[in-house]
Amino acid sequence: MSDFIFKQLINGEWVGASNGGTWALLNPATEEKLLDIPFGDAEDARAAIDAAAAAFPAWSRKTPYQRAEVLMKAADWILARVDELAVITTEESGKPLSESLAEWRSAANYIIWNAEEAKRAYGRTIPARLATRRIMVLQQPLGVVGTITAWNFPVYNVVRCWSAALAAGCTVVGRPSEYTPRSAMMMAQAFHESGAPAGVINCINGDAAAMGQVMLQDERLRKISFTGSTRVGKLLMDGASQTVTKLSLELGGNAPCIIFPDVNVEEVAKLSVAWKYRNAGQVCVAPQRFYVHSKIADEFTDRVAKASRTLRVGNGLIKSTETGPLINAVQRDRVEAMVNEAVAAGATTLSGGSRPCDMPAGYFYSPTVVTGLKDSMRLYTEEIFGPVMPIVTFDDTDEVLAMANATQYGLAAFVQTNDLNTSVRMYEGLEFGMVCINDWLPATPEAPFGGIKQSGLGRESGSEGLEEYMERKMIMIGGLA
Repeated sequence: MSDFIFKQLINGEWVGASNGGTWALLNPATEEKLLDIPFGDAEDARAAIDAAAAAFPAWSRKTPYQRAEVLMKAADWILARVDELAVITTEESGKPLSESLAEWRSAANYIIWNAEEAKRAYGRTIPARLATRRIMVLQQPLGVVGTITAWNFPVYNVVRCWSAALAAGCTVVGRPSEYTPRSAMMMAQAFHESGAPAGVINCINGDAAAMGQVMLQDERLRKISFTGSTRVGKLLMDGASQTVTKLSLELGGNAPCIIFPDVNVEEVAKLSVAWKYRNAGQVCVAPQRFYVHSKIADEFTDRVAKASRTLRVGNGLIKSTETGPLINAVQRDRVEAMVNEAVAAGATTLSGGSRPCDMPAGYFYSPTVVTGLKDSMRLYTEEIFGPVMPIVTFDDTDEVLAMANATQYGLAAFVQTNDLNTSVRMYEGLEFGMVCINDWLPATPEAPFGGIKQSGLGRESGSEGLEEYMERKMIMIGGLA
């Protein structure tokens, strides 16, 4: 086992909470305590911002090539330990080990991509109206960046913003979820041991509200990148108005998945089950509202219900497990209540619909297929964030497009069709920040990730994501001969 350190990293030192506080970190598959983890408060956040502000001038003056050397070493650090890292992530998040492995390997890709892309943040020269004038646009790092990230992807949510911010020349104060802090601490260790100077990367764990307020109120912190609920995102928007702090917000989703009758139903049903129940459905971009054409609805529904009933639910550390637990009892109970409400109002469960009777411990909920939904049900209107597949039938293209768009969310949407005209009609008409046609994963280092409407602001990943951590400065030189 590698020598991982599960403490806060502040100014290059591994420390406990300033108030001596701890958080009992639980394994969601067993409900057993993994360890007591430092759990701090506002003082820890202030110390981390102090360190990041002091480190920023020197780090920002390094060339992109020098910063890239640190990032590339961090990617190598991760890949050399990926099997051990994945076990720890699965222990605290519950997801199958194969998913944790994929998340850590993907993290190395994000670090490498941002390390290389920072060398291409060129800025530009603008042709001037006057022969005696020169106009340029420079891209320079924002400054200190705060990140507040969610538990569902404790590696991915962290690495996409940390790697871009560091590559751009910013310094970072990261606050991960208290339910999955060790993944972020290991990511911080990767950068720290790969040569990031003291204060460049700081990882704190503690009271979310107190730490968030410090981030909002300190004018030295120029941006907050947040992954979480729409409710909290709105609170951050209110607070950021006081210091005009820049925000990137990746909030909730309620992704439609529209399936037309010209597809291979067997194949699409198989893939629908795999992607719906990934991470027990705790995915912001998970396909949620399945709109299936009436010509194939019966076959599709029968296939996904049978597949859902045979999925192996269990501890993510067991190799045969296909879907794990939800993160905690609150989340499990919320999903359970939404299904029960829908059934009481007339919906029908074709698989699942309850906790597994053979698993008395752990926050498990059986993969559930639901039909007969009404658009007033929470299972239809709200983000489920659980292993539940609601199915609605449709007949008309314009009808399904209107139904898909009738939501406050606008993160991701999915379309399955082999007709070019239909695909164009869908991706042009869907009111979502990301649309997948015959694909299921709208996340890759080289492309922008983000939503519209109440699903968020800004973008992570891609050149757009890197630019989110830079200011554009216009330079005008006049009076030239």
